Amino acid sequence: MKNFLAKIICVSLISFYFLNIESVKSIVPYYYFPTIKNLEKESLSIGKSAYQLLYFGQYKDSLNLAKLAVKLNAKNEKLWLILSEAQIANKLYKNALYSLNKAQKLNSNISEIYFAKSNIYLKIEQKKDAKIALETGLNIDPNNHKAIFQLGNIFLMEKNYLEAIKLFERTVKIKPNFWQAINNKGLAYFEENKINLSIKHFEKAISIEENAEPLLGLASCLRMKDMKLALKFAKKALNKDPNYVNYDYRKEQLWGEKLQVSTEILLQNNQLQTDVILAKTKINASS
Repeated sequence: MKNFLAKIICVSLISFYFLNIESVKSIVPYYYFPTIKNLEKESLSIGKSAYQLLYFGQYKDSLNLAKLAVKLNAKNEKLWLILSEAQIANKLYKNALYSLNKAQKLNSNISEIYFAKSNIYLKIEQKKDAKIALETGLNIDPNNHKAIFQLGNIFLMEKNYLEAIKLFERTVKIKPNFWQAINNKGLAYFEENKINLSIKHFEKAISIEENAEPLLGLASCLRMKDMKLALKFAKKALNKDPNYVNYDYRKEQLWGEKLQVSTEILLQNNQLQTDVILAKTKINASS
C-alpha cells in the first residue's frame, strides 16, 4: 500500500509538473523580431500613408507618421522628402531644411530636393538661396516647367523684368497651356511700359483659364483705352475672386507698382463701387 501510494504521488507530481509547463507556456508572450528588410518595407508603407494624409490636409497626423517612417528607415531619401513636406505643411521650416539636407546626403541627384529647398527659402524670404537651389535643381531636371516658372518669379520680384520674361517664355515652350507663365509675362510687360504686349498676354491667359488675375490685369490695361470694357472685366474678376480687391493680396501675386497704381485708379471708379464693397464684405466674412 505504501509503495502503491508512493507511485500514485510520483505520477501525480510528474503530471502536475508537465501540466504547469504547459500552463506557463500558455502565458509566456511570443515575441516576433522583424528583419531589417521587413522594417524597411513597413517604413515605406507608413511613408505612403503619411503622404496621403498630407494630401487630405491632415498635417499633424501626417507629420507623426512621417517621423515614424524615418525612425524605422533613416537611409531612404524619399522618406526624408515626405517628412520635409509634412514639416513645411506644419510651418516647421528649419526642420524641413534639416530633413532635405539629410535626403541630399543620401542622394544628391534628386531635383525635387532642391526645388523643395527653394520653396522654403522663399517662405523665409531668402531669395538668393532660393535662386541657387532652383538653378541646382534645374541642372538635374532642365525641363521642369514649374521650377523654371518659379525662377522667373524670383526675377520678377527683383524687378529684372527682361530675365523674368525669358524664363516665362521658356516655361511656355515646355508647357504651352501654362496660363500662369503667360499671365506673369503680362505683369512684366506692364512694368516695362509695353501695354499692348501686356494686353496680348492677359488675353491669351484668359483664353486658357478665365481666372480673376488676368481678368483684372486686362481691365487695368484697358482702363486707358476702353473704360466700358475695363469695367466689364473688373466686375467679372472681383466676382470670381474678391481677394483681388486687396492691394497686399495683389502684391503677393507679384504685381508691380505700375500695374498696382493703374488698378487702384480703376477700382475707384464710381461704377465699380458696389462690386468693390461686395468684394471687401466677402473677404471679411471669410476671415
